[in-house]
Amino acid sequence: MEPNSPSPCRPSHSGVRLQVRELRFLDKGPFSFIVAAGECVGLSGRSGIGKSQLLRAITDLIPATGEVFLDGKACTGFLAPAWRSRVTMVPAESFWWYDTVGAHFAVEEEGGNLLKNLAALGLDPQAVQWEISRLSTGERQRLALLRALQKEPQVLLLDEPSSALDAHHTGLLEDFVRQYRERTGAAVVWVSHDPDQLQRVASRVLRMDTDGLTEVSVSFPEHQEREE
Repeated sequence: MEPNSPSPCRPSHSGVRLQVRELRFLDKGPFSFIVAAGECVGLSGRSGIGKSQLLRAITDLIPATGEVFLDGKACTGFLAPAWRSRVTMVPAESFWWYDTVGAHFAVEEEGGNLLKNLAALGLDPQAVQWEISRLSTGERQRLALLRALQKEPQVLLLDEPSSALDAHHTGLLEDFVRQYRERTGAAVVWVSHDPDQLQRVASRVLRMDTDGLTEVSVSFPEHQEREE
């Protein structure tokens, strides 16, 4: 790393990209936090606490009260499709609407960029021609990430994006997301139960409880908090 290069976890862009203010949903909250442009913030918490629902509330996919801002503009100032193209969630298990992988990507994506990105994530270059039914869970996770990035969202909400990947492919995905946020200035919220992963990818970690968020060390004993 060059002496003047930014830390891989620290934002290389400036300004608040995402602001969540007093967000409440399903009798949980309030939740308030900010993510700077180019920053990755980790989100931890025991299973079932509502981490996925928090991401959905930010994306305006479930009813919630409170305010969410993108670059200072409130969610209410956007039409829903426009908001979700800018503030995009990649769920742990994504839905697929068509039979083949390629049908989920714009025609112009099926060239050099898509092939380059497939290779960067350790995917077969022929994967774009495959049927969804033949994909492994790990392949679906990586392809769902590529699909989500087609419109270059300014905020990326990742719900355990590497839970089905081995260490090698997890590293490829982490590098891919880091390069994306460094290039675009996107803010990233990364949900994970793995403290080692959050230490690698995040500049800060927020632990979620039913009544709010607490900033914690990235070396939190997450495995002790998980419920069966």
